[in-house]
Amino acid sequence: MGLLTLVEDRPTPKAVYNWRVYTCAAIASFASCMIGYDSAFIGTTLALPAFTKEFGFAKLSTSELALVKANIVSVYQAGAFFGSIFAYASAYFLGRKRSLWLWSVIFILGAGIMLDASGAHGLGPIYAGRVLAGMGVGGCSMIVPIYISELSPPAVRGRLVGIYELGWQIGGLVGFWINYGLSETMKPSHRQWLIPFAVQLIPAGLLFIGAIWLRESPRWLLSKNRRQEALKNLSWIRNLEADDLYIVEEVAFMDLALEEQAATIGIGFWKPFKAVGSSRAVQWRFFLGGMLFLWQNGSGINAINYYSPTVFRSIGIVGTNTSFFTTGLFGVVKTALTLVWLFFLIDRLGRRNLLMIGAAGGSVCMWIIGGYINATNVATHKTTRLGPGGVAAVFFFYLWTAFYTPSWNGTPWVLNSEMFDQNTRSLGQANAAANNWFWNFIISRFTPQMFNTMGPSGCGVYYFFASMMILSIPFVYFLVPETKGIPLESMDRLFQVKPVRKAHRQIHEEDMAREEEFRHDAEGAGLSVAKEKLEHHEKV
Repeated sequence: MGLLTLVEDRPTPKAVYNWRVYTCAAIASFASCMIGYDSAFIGTTLALPAFTKEFGFAKLSTSELALVKANIVSVYQAGAFFGSIFAYASAYFLGRKRSLWLWSVIFILGAGIMLDASGAHGLGPIYAGRVLAGMGVGGCSMIVPIYISELSPPAVRGRLVGIYELGWQIGGLVGFWINYGLSETMKPSHRQWLIPFAVQLIPAGLLFIGAIWLRESPRWLLSKNRRQEALKNLSWIRNLEADDLYIVEEVAFMDLALEEQAATIGIGFWKPFKAVGSSRAVQWRFFLGGMLFLWQNGSGINAINYYSPTVFRSIGIVGTNTSFFTTGLFGVVKTALTLVWLFFLIDRLGRRNLLMIGAAGGSVCMWIIGGYINATNVATHKTTRLGPGGVAAVFFFYLWTAFYTPSWNGTPWVLNSEMFDQNTRSLGQANAAANNWFWNFIISRFTPQMFNTMGPSGCGVYYFFASMMILSIPFVYFLVPETKGIPLESMDRLFQVKPVRKAHRQIHEEDMAREEEFRHDAEGAGLSVAKEKLEHHEKV
């Protein structure tokens, strides 16, 4: 098997892997460009001399400055937390497509309010705007992965949801470099720091316009009894006729999942909450999804994203442009490795292996960086030209990026987009997004204080992140099953298999046998008989 070989759950026409499904994923992923850009540009913008001068940062004590920076960054995550929760309602009542419109408008409104900030008006517009913008990206972070997963053929679902992560990295790449370019080409001024805030409007505008072209999720349409529209959209997305056997099979799976939902928890806005409250199995999956984002944020990524100048200063790099340039290279490495993850790793190595390998390698790098900082009096040896030890520390920082990016950066989003059944998928994704933004808020809120208090030059921060990555390995090995190539409708059975390391192979073999039986009956006795047998098999 080659790196690009597809592991299919059933014989699949080549037409299914067409440009339409990739384009839908790409347009929806303008939402992640919004998120990635903010996570990257805000840290360097707060370090721009023009920004610090206009808002009087020099007059603040170290603790006061840390608090102001933490508040500016973290109100965004607070807004995103609530946006991801409210998005459950919009996803249920409005659908995936119109929800993307709604949350992109809220983000645009927030980004526009930020542009009113100035030395005279104070930081109030930035605080208010970032709360609204945060709600917008929080809503999108819940909607987009589930929308893409519902459109995706199982064999490329990881790759397509991975486009969401790629958008995140492209936005971050622009965000990491924009202030370096501005500091090199513009004199410090109000306009210099205002431009990075204005650029937020570009990906949000592209999402709002591009959503006009998107097709609504067939799964959501079937759940609303809009069957003809669902068949039309599914046929368009798969580039097949509505009576094609592949379409008939896929619709049969969706129908059975909806029938099971109606028979078990019922159809309605509050029914998934009831299912979560009454089922230990469902609660367990919610717990796993939320914990994945604890480990992701515990790796240190958002501390680096939001406070990159502080991170590189802790290693010994000073000078605004030098720090911005080093940060920009970090963005380049992340984006390049995301492409490797997207096209070669996520649907080849699988989710479990990537998470465990990334955690092991990343932890070693963090221990080494922390040890260097602890052994070197960085505070008295700050220079734009590092010695051999400093160069080694920077090398291991980028090596950490090489381990983290193809593993924990996007894989938790892929897992959460596919691990829940039809009954609780929307609520499960809302739970996952809310957990992401909650832990993101905790890290972004306290990172400045951590660097001020955890050991010489903040070396304890690196020890903390290294320990968290080590602890994530047994969590994944013993508790998280592999979901690669498993149809969404088979996730319930997957999570019932113990031990989890054997679950993927067992379910994949069962599904292949079932599909072969279905196709044999379809060819010999007609589709109606085959569908009846499939329904009976599913019930058994």
